[in-house]
This record gives sequence, C-alpha cells and structure tokens, in this order.
Amino acid sequence: MTHQPVRPEYWLALSRAPGVGPVNFARFLKHFGNVEAVFTAGVGEWKKVDLKAELISYLLNPDWYAVEQDLKWLAKPGNHLLTLTDNSYPPLLREIHDPPPLLFVHGDYTLLSSLQLAMVGTRNPSREGEETAREFAEYLSNQGFTITSGLAIGIDAACHWGALSGSGKTIAVAGTGLDRVYPARHRDLAHKIVETGGALVSEFLPGTVAKPTNFPRRNRIISGLSLGTLVVEAPLRSGSLYTAHQAVEQGREVFAIPGSIHNPLAKGCHRLIKDGAKLVENAADIVEELLIHLPSLTLQNPGLPLPEMRPRPESTTVQLPAEELLLPLLPANSEPLEPEYVNLLNYLIPQPTSIDNLVELSGLTVEVVSSMLLISELRGLVKLQPGGLYTRL
Repeated sequence: MTHQPVRPEYWLALSRAPGVGPVNFARFLKHFGNVEAVFTAGVGEWKKVDLKAELISYLLNPDWYAVEQDLKWLAKPGNHLLTLTDNSYPPLLREIHDPPPLLFVHGDYTLLSSLQLAMVGTRNPSREGEETAREFAEYLSNQGFTITSGLAIGIDAACHWGALSGSGKTIAVAGTGLDRVYPARHRDLAHKIVETGGALVSEFLPGTVAKPTNFPRRNRIISGLSLGTLVVEAPLRSGSLYTAHQAVEQGREVFAIPGSIHNPLAKGCHRLIKDGAKLVENAADIVEELLIHLPSLTLQNPGLPLPEMRPRPESTTVQLPAEELLLPLLPANSEPLEPEYVNLLNYLIPQPTSIDNLVELSGLTVEVVSSMLLISELRGLVKLQPGGLYTRL
C-alpha cells in the first residue's frame, strides 16, 4: 500500500524549486490551496505574493526530467513518499516550526508514527560510551520505544545496533538522498535496519549528496519525530548538542548521561544538564519521565496550537452495546482515563483498526487521534501492529 499524493510530480517539482524550503512550501500551500495550484496560478498571481524572478522562471519551466527520476526511485519496492498533507505523515513531526514538506522513506513508513526516542552522541566515542549507547538502546527498544538516530559513525551506529538487538525497531534519518548510504561503511547497517522492520528516512531528494549544511536539517527531524532526545556522550562542540537544542525548541524532553569531569566527551552532556536536561543514570529513568510528561509532550508543546476536539455528528454516532463499554485495565497508581480515551479505546475492541477508521468512528481529528494513541501506547493500553493497525491490549 502506497501513501503518495494524487499528483506526486507537483510535490516533487516544487521541492526542486529555487528558494523553496519548508517554511515557504507551507506558505504556498496555505495561499494557493494545493501544490498543483502553485504551478497553474500564473504570473499575475505569483507576483501578488512577491515571488522572485528566479522562482517564477522555474514555475514556468519545472525540471520535469529530474522529477521523472524521482518517480523512478519511488516506484522501487519498499520506497514511499509521505507529504505534509498525508494522513500517514508523523503527527509529532508535523507540529514543529518547519516540518519537511516531503519525507522519503525506505522500509516501514508506519514506524514514523510510533513512540520514538532519539539517541545521539559523538562520532568518536569512548568504548564505555559506545557500550552504554548499545545497552540503553536495547533496553528502551524492548520497552516499546522505536530508537531514532542519524546513522552516523560512533554513538548513532551503536544506538541502531542496540535497538536491533532488542525489538529491532529503529529509524535512521539520513542527511542525503535515500538512493545512497552515508557513510558508505554503514551500508550493511542500513540494510539490516530495513530487513528487521525499521526505516530509513530523509527529506532530501534522491541524488542529494552529503553536505555539511544537510546535517542540522536532518537533526531537527531526529528530534521532531521523537518524544525526547537522549545525548549519550558528546563534547562541547558537537552536532548532538544542536539536536538537543532543537528538541528544546520543539517542546520535547532532553536527557543526558553524565560522565567524569575529566572526560572531554562528557562536557557536552554536563552543559546540557546545567541548562536543564534531565540527568540520566539508567534507562528506566527515561521511561518514568516520559510516562509523566507524555501528554504535554504530544499535545501542549510551547508555541504550538492545541488540537481541537470536535464532537461527532449525530447522524454518524456509533453506540456500542453496554456490555462492550469496558474501562481499560490500568497499571497500579495510574491516573484514571478521561472519557474520550475510554471511548476511543472501545472502538478497538472488535478487531485491529487504522487511524483513519478511528477518525471516522470517533469524529476526532487525525492529530487528536494520533496523539491519544501515542499516550495509550506508552501506558500499555494499545499496540501498533504491522500495516499501521492498532489493537487494544
């Protein structure tokens, strides 16, 4: 099953337009209504929104040959394109200030909407740091988290391998197009990630090579996909700190593992802890913290609009039999579920259900249903099955 827009060529063409990054892409969508309308609006309408001459020239003559090559990549098995307006687009990433308009995915695209923890660190770790990364990733993976990192050498690779030793669910966010693996030495790791049910993800078009400017953009996706970011080992000058800062701006939790005051590879983590990151001594600390703060992480990020819950139209109300309106069993000392959560979980009783079906049954928005499912999954009430279907536990 593919999740691509009706006219993917227009999405791809606009992504190749000069000066059109995530912010302008979203602005054009809002102004013109859809991507195809951007191209058909005409010079007069383009000038009304102050498009530069270079961009107007491109819109008059898009690079359709390059788009054709993109479509050939998408036609290969296991390749997917998720757009910002796609229901399968990861809901947490959609909330950030500058979400990527397009996500290229090789592997299981549904994993992008699973509970994720970002794990990052230095490319030149100590042996102890590398072992810590593997152990934490394996434990957290077995606790139900998808481990998300950047496929880089060092801590990133250790985190991916640790997750593969656990549940096997891990996402690698690339700083290149997905028609190549960077660094090349991680080709086997990339293949292993996909083979075990994980995913490779990039906002960069096929054919994009590694450039220094790509990796800060990649890092915001790593943190944006995730409930929180864990920095395992990092010096003061490290891209991992940029990822942590992005997580703060996105309203997500930041965790850091301390080390010796004499270890330069621990100084970045110590700086984060001084700035308010949660000091972590064992992986269980992270699970406990996210259980406490998950609702605020997914629904109340600073500066982001709170999704509005709307009542279901009376004409399509579904009333379950009284004997099926069951209160889910909660772990000891858990807070009672709100009525809307109970209602949503009861729609999962008969059989595995997709997010789209839950939206139709409940009358809630995609964003609200996705956020509620994230919270319910972390509380052990639902489970994401292959194919993007949810079952009640």
